[in-house]
Amino acid sequence: MGNSYAGQLKTTRFEEVLHNSIEASLRSNSLVPRPIFSQLYLEAERHLSALEGSSRVDHEEEEEEGDVGLEPNCPPNTYQMLPPPEGCCTTDGFCQAGKDLRLASLSSEPIDVPAGFLLVGAKSPSLPDHLLVCAVDKRFLPDDSGHNALLGFSGNCVGCGKKGFCYFTEFSNHINLKLTTQPKKQKHLKYYLVRSAQGALSKGPLICWKGSEFRGRQTPAGFCSGSLFPPLDSSGPLAASSSEPTPGANPSVLTGAQQAGPASDHPSLTAATGPSIFNGKDSPKHQPKSKLLATPRPSALGILTNSGPPKKRHKGWSPESPSATDGSYSQGGGNRAKCESASMSYMPQVGLVGPASVTFPVVASGEPVSVPDNLLKICKAKPVIFKGHGNFPYLCGNLNDVVVSPLLYTCYQNSQSISRAYEQYGASTIQPISEETQLLLTVYYLVQLAADQVPMMEDLEQIFLRSWRESHLTEIRQYQQAAPQPFPPVPGVVAPVTSAQLPWLAGLAASSCNDSVHIIECTYSLAEGLSEMFRLLVEGKLAKTNYVVIICACRNAAIDSCIAVTGKYQARILSESLLTPAEYQKEVNYELVTGKVDSLGAFFSTLCPEGDIDILLDKFHQENQGHISSSLTASSVTKSASLDVGGAPTCTSYTLEPHHIRPFQLAVAQKLLSHVCSIADSSTQNLDLGSFEKVDFLICIPPSEVTYQQTLFHVWHSGVLLELGLEKEHMTKQRVEQYVLKLDAEAQTKFKSFLQNSFQNPHTLFVLIHDHAHWDLVSSTVHNLYSQSDPSVGLVDRLLNCREVKEASNIVTLHVTSFPYALQTQHTLISPYNEIHWPASYNNGADLYPENKKYFGLSEFIESTLSGHSLPLLRYDSSFEAMVTVLGKRFPRLHSAVIRTFVLVQHYAAAMMAVSGLSQMKNCTSVETLEITQNLINSPKQCPCGHGLMVLLRVPCSPLAAVAYERLAHVRARLALEQHFEIILSNPSSGITVGKHFVKQLKMWKKIEDAEWRPQTYLELEGLPCILIFSGMDPHGESLPRSLRYCDLRLINSSCLVRTALEQELGLAAYFVSNQIPLEKGVCGEALESDTEKLSSTDSEDEELATEGSTAEKRSPVKRERPCSHDSTSSPLSSKASSKSAGSALCGESSAQPGGPSQGEQARTPQPCSPSEEGRAPGDKQRLRASQGPAVVHRHSPGPAPQPDSSLRTSQRSVQVSVTPSSSQLSSSGSSSSSTVPAAGTLVLQASRCSMTKACQQPPVVFLPKLVYDMVTSTDSSGLPKAASLLPSHSVMWASSFRPLLSKTMTSTEQSLYYRQWTVPRPSHMDYGNRAEGRVDSFHPRRLLLSGPPQIGKTGAYLQFLSILSRMLIRLTEVDVYDEEEININLREESEWHYLQLSDPWPDLELFKTLPFDYIIHDPKYEDASLICSHHQAIKTEDRGPSRRPEDLYLRRQTARMRLSKYAAYNTYHHCEQCHQYMGFHPRYQLYESTLHAFAFSYSMLGEEIQLHFIIPKSKEHHFVFSQPGGQLESMRLPLVTDKSHEYIKSPTFTPTTGRHEHGLFNLYHAMDGASHLHVLVVKEYEMAIYKKYWPNHIMLVLPSIFNSAGVGAAHFLIKELSYHNLELERSRQEELGIKPQDIWPFIVISDDSCVMWNVVDIDCGGERSSREFSWSERNVSLKYIMQHIEASPNITHYALIGMRKWSSKTASGEVREPFSRCHVHDFIVLNVDLTQNVQYNQNRFLCDDVDFNLRVQSAGLLLCRFNRFSVMKKQIAVGGHRSFHITSKVADNPMTIVPAQYICAPDSKHTFLAAPAQLLLEKFLQHHSHHFFPLSLKNHGHPVLLVDCYLNLGSQISVCYVSSRPHSLNISCSDFMFSGLLLYLCDSFVGASFLKKFHFLKDATLCVICQDRNSLRQTVVRLELEDEWQFRLRDEFQTANAKEDRPLFFLTGRHI
Repeated sequence: MGNSYAGQLKTTRFEEVLHNSIEASLRSNSLVPRPIFSQLYLEAERHLSALEGSSRVDHEEEEEEGDVGLEPNCPPNTYQMLPPPEGCCTTDGFCQAGKDLRLASLSSEPIDVPAGFLLVGAKSPSLPDHLLVCAVDKRFLPDDSGHNALLGFSGNCVGCGKKGFCYFTEFSNHINLKLTTQPKKQKHLKYYLVRSAQGALSKGPLICWKGSEFRGRQTPAGFCSGSLFPPLDSSGPLAASSSEPTPGANPSVLTGAQQAGPASDHPSLTAATGPSIFNGKDSPKHQPKSKLLATPRPSALGILTNSGPPKKRHKGWSPESPSATDGSYSQGGGNRAKCESASMSYMPQVGLVGPASVTFPVVASGEPVSVPDNLLKICKAKPVIFKGHGNFPYLCGNLNDVVVSPLLYTCYQNSQSISRAYEQYGASTIQPISEETQLLLTVYYLVQLAADQVPMMEDLEQIFLRSWRESHLTEIRQYQQAAPQPFPPVPGVVAPVTSAQLPWLAGLAASSCNDSVHIIECTYSLAEGLSEMFRLLVEGKLAKTNYVVIICACRNAAIDSCIAVTGKYQARILSESLLTPAEYQKEVNYELVTGKVDSLGAFFSTLCPEGDIDILLDKFHQENQGHISSSLTASSVTKSASLDVGGAPTCTSYTLEPHHIRPFQLAVAQKLLSHVCSIADSSTQNLDLGSFEKVDFLICIPPSEVTYQQTLFHVWHSGVLLELGLEKEHMTKQRVEQYVLKLDAEAQTKFKSFLQNSFQNPHTLFVLIHDHAHWDLVSSTVHNLYSQSDPSVGLVDRLLNCREVKEASNIVTLHVTSFPYALQTQHTLISPYNEIHWPASYNNGADLYPENKKYFGLSEFIESTLSGHSLPLLRYDSSFEAMVTVLGKRFPRLHSAVIRTFVLVQHYAAAMMAVSGLSQMKNCTSVETLEITQNLINSPKQCPCGHGLMVLLRVPCSPLAAVAYERLAHVRARLALEQHFEIILSNPSSGITVGKHFVKQLKMWKKIEDAEWRPQTYLELEGLPCILIFSGMDPHGESLPRSLRYCDLRLINSSCLVRTALEQELGLAAYFVSNQIPLEKGVCGEALESDTEKLSSTDSEDEELATEGSTAEKRSPVKRERPCSHDSTSSPLSSKASSKSAGSALCGESSAQPGGPSQGEQARTPQPCSPSEEGRAPGDKQRLRASQGPAVVHRHSPGPAPQPDSSLRTSQRSVQVSVTPSSSQLSSSGSSSSSTVPAAGTLVLQASRCSMTKACQQPPVVFLPKLVYDMVTSTDSSGLPKAASLLPSHSVMWASSFRPLLSKTMTSTEQSLYYRQWTVPRPSHMDYGNRAEGRVDSFHPRRLLLSGPPQIGKTGAYLQFLSILSRMLIRLTEVDVYDEEEININLREESEWHYLQLSDPWPDLELFKTLPFDYIIHDPKYEDASLICSHHQAIKTEDRGPSRRPEDLYLRRQTARMRLSKYAAYNTYHHCEQCHQYMGFHPRYQLYESTLHAFAFSYSMLGEEIQLHFIIPKSKEHHFVFSQPGGQLESMRLPLVTDKSHEYIKSPTFTPTTGRHEHGLFNLYHAMDGASHLHVLVVKEYEMAIYKKYWPNHIMLVLPSIFNSAGVGAAHFLIKELSYHNLELERSRQEELGIKPQDIWPFIVISDDSCVMWNVVDIDCGGERSSREFSWSERNVSLKYIMQHIEASPNITHYALIGMRKWSSKTASGEVREPFSRCHVHDFIVLNVDLTQNVQYNQNRFLCDDVDFNLRVQSAGLLLCRFNRFSVMKKQIAVGGHRSFHITSKVADNPMTIVPAQYICAPDSKHTFLAAPAQLLLEKFLQHHSHHFFPLSLKNHGHPVLLVDCYLNLGSQISVCYVSSRPHSLNISCSDFMFSGLLLYLCDSFVGASFLKKFHFLKDATLCVICQDRNSLRQTVVRLELEDEWQFRLRDEFQTANAKEDRPLFFLTGRHI
């Protein structure tokens, strides 16, 4: 409001008024936002209020309810009540449910009152004689003193019993109050209701709504405030508002508008939320018209937070915090008033709202205090007065010279509400910290502050919290463990402090601080204390005093207090911190435009020893004009001349790095990819990766020309456009520009075309990358509210958060930032699971991603400041700071940014002059600036090509940057240094301008021919000696070159103390250093959490274990060497000197041993200077050193003690040390001067020492303001850097002051969760409207956040992510299929028999019967299986190919990558629209809606009834027959053989599967080409639930639990038996319908779960059907095509088994010449269950069960037919299947690996038993170790082992011969064979002694009999009369290594006699 200080802000109810106004605005139908602050009444004197009270209240309430427009005298609108719902009761005194609420009616009724509720009486205007009874939660009612009512409302209706009214408006409607003004609980809830002794309810005492009857007069103000903006918590820590335009902090700060409005000639009145100071006069009715500037001020004293009550609606608003940022300047003539403001100014930005007349309330109270004239002049700073407890007096007089702030008051209020926050968590009621204790703790805090420290509210809050926590430890321990103590211990307040003791105790505390804190005790009111303070100030008696604490303890039981900051340093910082970035810029502009800075220039001229610097410069210029005598200049000019001639010398240090991806970037790209995949894999259907064919992208960046060009460069050189197929080889820059969007005024058009493109290409996945995502977070509602505002305001929100982006299913948004904190609030749109953090370099000492460069970020810079290291890389300039402080006192009216800039420019100018030969100017600069300038000017001399270093000079304020540029350019010109180094002025909105001479140099270095080339990014300035003046309030992600040697941040606004701003500025210096040289490891330092040590992934938490301790290899990849003193070998003084004679340090450098001690450094000491050098003048020293060779540099560290430079390096340096690396470690101890260093003569100085050499090895030196330096380097007691615990961003605020501190050990993921819990966005933040509160549905499903330290390579990582995402989408359309040649082809006998026709579509039955059966296995997966001999196959040993080792079998099978065709089978990851119904994701079918049916049948061989279960989805019930009634499952429907329909597949498909619920290929929708088919998954009982979850619309056949550990044989066995049983059921069912039994379709399909595609071979015989010559081609076809072709075969019911080839790319013509073969079939078989009724699968088998079954079918005389023209492709699936059987020890803690030899053991031995089925152990043992049983058979293929009735794999080196003992079976003729062994496996009664006597065995042939138990073993030996021919020994008995309960199998071996 900025006007007369006529009264006292009603702070106790401030939040309530504000809150109600917001509520009214939200509910109001009016579009004009209601003014909030116009409702705030200034509290008048008590007697005035009492006199006027009655006449005012009504009027006040009326106006409060009105919606006030822009005009100051708008008539109030009446309150619009919502119409009641139809049909409800509207009678007065009754609720809408028609129940009576009047007290008279309910006085004797029993009323149920919930715990914590009270009955109160409400007054209705229409029933003045009645009270209405209400039940209200007592927390929302005030206590006896009128305090502590929670905002909001919670009540129940006692009439109808309706509960949970959260709004008083809603409740008043329900109870029919029928109000004409806005419903307010304070106005309408009047009395407590009490019950008398008789139980009657009656009117009790008045509810004490404090201040409700004593309100000041309200006048509407002339500006609008939106309902958008509830008040903000203070947004900045101590010292101040950021120097950067952080729009998120300011609801009405519109980005880009800070400089938009012209500087007004009139005072720009800044809105204030509190009493305004206006020269002590009564407020004038009209002020000069002015443009209104309104931005919230970040708080001066730290982040004021609030633990406050439960929030009502506005989650972003802390009702306990009317926290204020005080003291905005009203710019203009002498009328620049400070005004007190609360948390923000509700005015639009400059130029947004037209001029308005503002009127101000006039109220008086108490005795005013007059501010003395000339206070500023006398004190040299404006005192900042913080209101504390109680009443604050009025000020009048010279109000320009003081600042009043309510921040401390707010802090006290917040701390009062701490206990309430605990109560919410269930702790008992706890007393808050008392006012006296608060004040005493404040005094303790101020006393321990150092003279150069500034108080921070955050510190004070933590002190209050800790003190309170300690005093109530027992009560709260159950809720939360005591947090680590972050502050120095304060004296514990044991007994409560009384107000009488307070002044004495405060005085006692202050007595030890040398009067830096002065206590004033008042007897009557604060006014007398303030008057006393002003008197002491004027008299100069407070010169040493920084803080004045004024206490008035006379007010009964309450205290009044305030604290004045009078220290010049502290007061200046605090008062300046209250300016917003816009006000800061405006103030600076004002001082520059009005010439106020001229006095500063005049002062500087008096400091120069020889008069004005400019006169000195002119003199120098004239002397040197025409003949440049300076040796420095001469050498450099000659060099540049020689360069121009073109004899280009070379420099080995200057190398242009090729574009490559670092391991870290690849790791992050893969993490991004895995997060995208997890979104796609979730069941939410938010991203269907399978439906995308390609990737497209758009990168959005801030409006910085350099960042734009930089991003274009990255995109161009990454090759991503070519890889994504978006552009062709020869693309132009204009084409690349399509993919990068600069978020400026033109952005909207480009973005619309992007949206249109995404809409038109639904099968392209668009990735929208929002780089530098923390930059513009302003809500678009701010823009909408003020439509005439700057179009760039809220642009990010309008574009990236628009409905089209949110709803497009093919757009994924990726936010990329180094400072993600503002995107991690309670309302964020990004799920915590979708955050990707840059991983840590080291984990448990292991280097996770070895790289040849190491990142050097903020934590490493901080580490370099720790004691014991060489000179730190992070420094401050004490002499510069001292000069600024002195000038600050001399020019108190100038902003310190102006003073700092002028001083620094002056220092640079003086340093340039000193280096150019004017040595007398050395005293006019600081050592630091001289070092910088010297190295800048001298560095090109050291390099044959003239490469130099870059100095970054950061000047955030653009006008000051322009001033600095002009001045430095002028000095450079006068000193004739234009050819030596360039000065570049950078501005975000414009490109880089470089002089022609330097462009020429750059082109020569880079070998660029293009005449038009100009550098467009800072990276292209590599090697250019230059000063880069970097302006703009925010860096926008610009990368700096490796030649950056100095990062001068001395001018960054000290008020940038929020974490984002601070880290952003320091991020400019982030750097990669070469890792190839041996680097010295330093002691492990504490890292800021945003840096690499703590950054790690969300999805691999194992990377997040950052080990503590001094593991130097992990933490400190870079040695702590002295940074830059040696850039110029002849540098005189190159670092900080606290005195003019500096300490000394050796300029050589050492390399630590790579294998040296990691725990810290070995003691090394510097070599001191010789005394002769010590006494010389700097100029002499320079000459001396140049002649001497090694340069000796004097320097002190910025710390209190000199820190020796403990490094001597021997790698590729110009200073060569003639000692071996092993001896180069200096080993002397302490600081003795007898260090073992080489003599001076051994150090050879090379002429060419390019500064670029050092650039690769060492990060830049960073200079900071002292205040920022202290903030960055100080840590709390837990080791956490203080900077990390600052408010994370201007655009957010703390949700509560009751919050734990950040912990040093937190990973990035934990930090994110911390901020998500404890920060809320401000109303201007784009996430403000998103009520996340942890609910998953409030997160956007396709939004990710990538965070990593600045300059670490995030751009390269996300471009790489785009590449691998594109590759993955292509890969998703590809699959690895087995591609192996058939085995044992050479053993196949060439038959004389051929099909007459090559192109026969089906086999001819009669011809086929004559075809012999091929016993040889050709399937390559059985390469290690035993060969099966037949009578016509003479097998020689050499015929078998080389056998693979057993462990190679599954690892090295050959695969080929194939593109999926449209007829492929898919796993669960495939989602396309056509499949949704098939998969069950269809609205018609409720997900998982299926029924479980039991199905039993008896099977004699198992000797019991088999109970199977079917899970049948509703959508598949038509395939089954159910009994009527009862719904029992009767059978599965089967079609007829005679059906010719092409609409469906006749054969039911059964797929046995285990362990592959996700990866099994069960989606046959596309494979079947949409045809109807019956598909049954056969699963084990324990896997039923998981399969049902993934495949809800598939029929499941669940095997009995006894088969849970069985192999595939059991599944095949049950499928076949079930199918035959079902065939019989269907035959009997359909026989009743007149259908013959033989007409029922008898076939089923048994398919593996990895069959992915099917192919057919097309034969071309050249027109001659009978020709044997042909050509052929293979094509992919649907399974439907193949099945219908097979099912249409003539005489198909005569075939028992039909199969097809396994696909191979190596298939030869010979394999497809014959269209059909009679041989083994595998993988995908069509089985005739009718013909094979008596042939069973072996239910015990795990391996080779299909070979065993094929042999049984063949021996039964049935036909097996393989269609050679069809082939099946099998996908390689790495999980499940046979791999799901792991053989482990039964002993739980036995970690030893089990080898196959241990699978059997001797009976009754103490062998380790194994947890595996006996049958599996048997098969595995025989596969690997059968030669132990059959030694004669090894590689003896002419004498096979005889297998009876069962094929077992004995390994590839043993051949076998299979015979069946069944009568009438077909067996090969065995008369020719002499067998080398006999294997009898569980033989049944068909095997008799006579049967075995038919076979002949070699002498010493071996026998192996296998039975279920030892008893059966003996019986078998007797029954088969084996002892007649075979010899047995007791020790030849074995068993599988199973425990007894696991039923082991027993073996007996014998030898043929």
